[in-house]
Amino acid sequence: MFHHITVLKEEATKALQVKPDGIYVDCTLGGAGHSSVIAAELGAGGRLIAFDQDDTALANAKIVLAPYEDRVTLIKSNFRQLEESLLVAGVPVKDGVPQVDGILFDLGVSSPQFDDGDRGFSYNHDATLDMRMDQSAELTAKTIVNTWPEEEIARILYRYGEEKFSRRIAKVIVAKRSIQPIETTGELAELVKEGIPAATRRTGGHPAKRSFQALRIAVNDELGAFEEALHQAIRCLTPGGRAAVITFHSLEDRICKQIFAEYVEKNVSPPGFPVYVSTGGELKLINRKPILPSEEELEENSRAKSAKLRVAEKVEKSTKT
Repeated sequence: MFHHITVLKEEATKALQVKPDGIYVDCTLGGAGHSSVIAAELGAGGRLIAFDQDDTALANAKIVLAPYEDRVTLIKSNFRQLEESLLVAGVPVKDGVPQVDGILFDLGVSSPQFDDGDRGFSYNHDATLDMRMDQSAELTAKTIVNTWPEEEIARILYRYGEEKFSRRIAKVIVAKRSIQPIETTGELAELVKEGIPAATRRTGGHPAKRSFQALRIAVNDELGAFEEALHQAIRCLTPGGRAAVITFHSLEDRICKQIFAEYVEKNVSPPGFPVYVSTGGELKLINRKPILPSEEELEENSRAKSAKLRVAEKVEKSTKT
C-alpha cells in the first residue's frame, strides 16, 4: 500500500482556484492526495493530468482516482517533459503551446519511497545504493560513489546537501572504494560519519542526512528537471491560471522564487527617470512570502516541517510604459 501524508493539501489545491471545467496538471502525483482533491472539484468537462516516474505511485493512483477516471489522465514521465507530454495528451494549444488552468508541483520524495528500504533512499535502512525515482533510469547512487571523480562527489555534497565537510567525506569514499566497492546505504552512512568530525556528529541530527539528500538530488537531476519544468509550466498557463509549488529545502525554494521573479513585471527605468518603463510581466505573485504548514499539520506530520508553498498567477503580458 502506497501510504503518503500529503503536505499542505488544502492550501495548495485552494490556491489553484479549481474551475469545474478547467484543465489542471499535478506534476508530482505521489500518493494522489492533491490529485484527489482537484479531481473531486472537477465536473464532467474538467480534466486532470498527473505525472509520476514511479510505477508504484501510478498503480496506487489508478485505485485512488478510480471514481474520477473519466476526467483523469495518468502519465509516466519526468515532469521535465511537461510541454511535450501535454501536447501528446491532446491539451488545447495556442501558438503551438499547450494551455492549462493550473499546475501543481510537490517536490521531494514521497514517504513510501523513503520507507521502502529496498529503494536505497534512506540511511535508516541497509539496502543496495539506488535512490532512483524512476526504476528504469540508468544512473544510481552506487554508480556515483564508486565511479565519479572525488572532486565531483565533493561538489555534489556541497552544492545539493550544503555539507561543509564535503571534501573530507569524498576523500573517505574514494579511499574506501579503492579497496572494495561501496554497495549499501549502511556502508555509505558509516563512511559519511567517518568524514565528519566527532564533535560535529553529536549535534544536528543524523550525520548522513545532508549527503544522502545530495546524492538523491544528483541521481534524479531534481533541480535541473524542476528548473526546466517550471519555465514550461509558466508558458503553458492560460491568463488567470496559477502555478503552485511546494518545496522542501532551500535550493528548491530559491529556484522557484528566482524563476517567478523573472516573470513578474518590473520597472526598469533609471533612478529619477520621470516615466515608468515596464518589462511587461507575465506573472503576479499571490503570496509575497511562502505559505507554511499550520501548527496542527506539523503535529500530525513531522515531514512537513520544511515545506513552503509559493503561488503565482499568469496575467496578460503588460505593455505599460
